[in-house]
Amino acid sequence: MTPAPDAPVSVVLALGSNLGDRAAILVDAARAIADLERLEVAGVSPVFESAAVKPDGVDPAAPPYLNAVVTARYTGDPHELLDAINAIEDAHGRVRTERWGDRTLDIDIIVFGELELSDDRLTIPHPRAWQRDFVLAPWLALDPDAAIPGRGRVDELLAAAASSVRRQGSAPGLDGRP
Repeated sequence: MTPAPDAPVSVVLALGSNLGDRAAILVDAARAIADLERLEVAGVSPVFESAAVKPDGVDPAAPPYLNAVVTARYTGDPHELLDAINAIEDAHGRVRTERWGDRTLDIDIIVFGELELSDDRLTIPHPRAWQRDFVLAPWLALDPDAAIPGRGRVDELLAAAASSVRRQGSAPGLDGRP
């Protein structure tokens, strides 16, 4: 069931970039997210670096990603939020030619309150977030009590994952409020 459009819900967005000026792209994307209507940013994680993951696994030949997580309160429909973050990706030159291909910017909705949703455009909670250290580590750094509905606590999920991410510190404007 979709939350009422006038009831704010907690959302978690994961950001990643492995092309271009990755740090600047993440900073700009976090600022663009903060400017979205009906969204109030609660926090932005430190930046972590990870290897690129492709459909066949880790691709050591691909440029590494910088990753961050944004937590926020959002009032509206999850598909409207998806449209808004897709527009931010497009504004940063996101090209969708290869599944899990290299990209200037990727923004995923990880959780949307307690909502469980799966349709042709969107699955919430994100179906693979519970296995991805590049989502879990930045989220845990931001919220030690974080949990994925139906999967469990982020600290426990990260402990069970094969983690290879490296904290990069913070990019200017990316720690705290953008």
